[in-house]
Amino acid sequence: MGQTLTEKILDDHLVEGELETGEEIGIEIDQVLTQDTTGTMVWLQFEAMGLDNVQTELAAQYCDHQTYQFDFKNTDDHRFLRSAAGTYGAHFSRPGNGICHNVHRENFAAPGKTLLGSDSHTPTPGGLGELAIGAGGIDITVAMGGAPYYIEMPEVVNVRLEGELPDWATAKDVILELLRRLSVKGGVGKILEYTGPGVETLTAPERMTITNMGTELGATTSIFPTDEQTQDYLERVGRAEEYVELQPDEDAEYDDEIVVDLSDLEPLIAQPSMPDNVVPVREVAGTDVDQVILGSCTNGGYEDILPGAKMLEGREVDKKTDMIVAPGSKQASEILARQGWVAEMMAAGVNFSEATCGACIGIGHVPASDSVSLRTFNRNFEGRSGIEDDNVYLCSPEVATAAAIAGEIVDPRDLSDELDDLEAPGVELPEEYDASKTDLISPDEAVDDELVKGPNIGDVPLKDSLDSNLAGPTLLKMEDNITTDHIIPATQDILMYRSNVPKLSEFTLSRIDETFADRALEADGGFLVAGENYGQGSSREHAALCPMYLGVEGVLAQSFARIHKANLFNFGLIPLTIDEDTYEQIEQGDDVEIVDDVAEAVKSGQEEFTVRVNDDWEATAHLDASERERDILAAGGKLAHTKAQAESGDSPAPADD
Repeated sequence: MGQTLTEKILDDHLVEGELETGEEIGIEIDQVLTQDTTGTMVWLQFEAMGLDNVQTELAAQYCDHQTYQFDFKNTDDHRFLRSAAGTYGAHFSRPGNGICHNVHRENFAAPGKTLLGSDSHTPTPGGLGELAIGAGGIDITVAMGGAPYYIEMPEVVNVRLEGELPDWATAKDVILELLRRLSVKGGVGKILEYTGPGVETLTAPERMTITNMGTELGATTSIFPTDEQTQDYLERVGRAEEYVELQPDEDAEYDDEIVVDLSDLEPLIAQPSMPDNVVPVREVAGTDVDQVILGSCTNGGYEDILPGAKMLEGREVDKKTDMIVAPGSKQASEILARQGWVAEMMAAGVNFSEATCGACIGIGHVPASDSVSLRTFNRNFEGRSGIEDDNVYLCSPEVATAAAIAGEIVDPRDLSDELDDLEAPGVELPEEYDASKTDLISPDEAVDDELVKGPNIGDVPLKDSLDSNLAGPTLLKMEDNITTDHIIPATQDILMYRSNVPKLSEFTLSRIDETFADRALEADGGFLVAGENYGQGSSREHAALCPMYLGVEGVLAQSFARIHKANLFNFGLIPLTIDEDTYEQIEQGDDVEIVDDVAEAVKSGQEEFTVRVNDDWEATAHLDASERERDILAAGGKLAHTKAQAESGDSPAPADD
């Protein structure tokens, strides 16, 4: 039997385990990336482990979330991150240089490599044939130290693309169509591998739009084969020598297949406030639009912004609509500027932003009250834009620009019929991605050789080993699809404390219950209860770290998002799965006790646990964990576990310098 592309790359990097669905495997990691809101903890953990140098082929530290540096705390974080990159041997991307995924794809992503990143949209380079996975920060730390990354072998799903996109349909519509079909839970436990004749019709940047937003399906990652389109892109970015031909075997077997005929697609849009709330644009046409933002890591490349520029040539943005371009990288802005397109867009009424994640997480360009914002981003979770009652739609650059011109949501095909000279701009790559590399500092150019810590940068809190007796109140009961934005918001007033856990923990779950942090501290123990897909969204490990700091012992949920579940293990919080009846019956404030000797049960491999509520009724909860995850949980988290392994000599030894 032949292998899928996914299996080929995993097999080439396999350190431990068998490539059988559901089995835990350990893989060697070639590249790691981190960013400024997750990176501070990554490097503090690296320091706490006593490691001297990065052991992966490449490590990159990006500053892309808090680039506006509203407070000295942001600037201190960036100075610390630069010093960490210099001290330990990582590339450093200065604030304003661009979003990690965009800068990484331009400079480092390569076919056949493995990439682990402390950002949930790390799968972006899957469009170049790189197996890229988002994970919690401690996983990045350990991988940088030379250890394998462990994951349960996902199902590999064949997404077969047929046909070719018609005018005005885009790569964004491909992933929106999959979200419409599968939902935000449809990719959980799966890797989406794209095949079929439609693949060759998509440029590498279009493919990376699709793999970037595969995260919204809950997928572990997404990947495309390599071909002439891949080779062409690598030549344009000046890295032709890194091309490797990668294809699945003809007789490869997949766990499932989804067929998408590109020819049938039309402009789509995700309505507020979930990425899977997708309908054809024509169904919501006529809705007044107050704000349009073109950009982000999903659609912020040169080739994403250029269609908007072409559509605006000789036109103006509607007087009642604000339009902003938030480029994915400074490179994109520089090339557009040298070609005159920045001036053309500015003349049309467009405001250019710094290359940052900013607006995507509510830092800058927050929508007005009771307004509609169209964005080419990947997430529209309620409140993520910086205002609680927002109305954010997700769409392609073409749909966004059409709305800016018309002042209302409009299918660009209909606008084209109305404006005789408005033609579908298509996809155009520059002859050469020719831009300055000044803001990307290599390890050889490092300006720091020791850590520089400001007063806001604290230590890494550790949890004691797992107790035999776990009991406490139900501190909070939550619904389905609770995101990491709910658990630890990403707005600028909160993000500045990502390296100061005691302060950051004060905001834990504040978007659901402002009293939570105080109540959790006072209770000195207790549990969270949630419905389906708990912890979806960002990879931020703070969503597990802060509840741990507040004394939370575990989470009882109907199901967990992959990265967040791993983060719960990594910080010593037991993730127990409950059925719908138990979820419905348990109430906030109920006293919960896990009847079993928890520490012994976890170590012995026990899967079923008895949960007693109010000394009145009992239910069964399940722990789905590998032997390694159980060892981590029993030790009180991954940092404590890894340090113990290092002291005993059981952990993989970093290579000599």
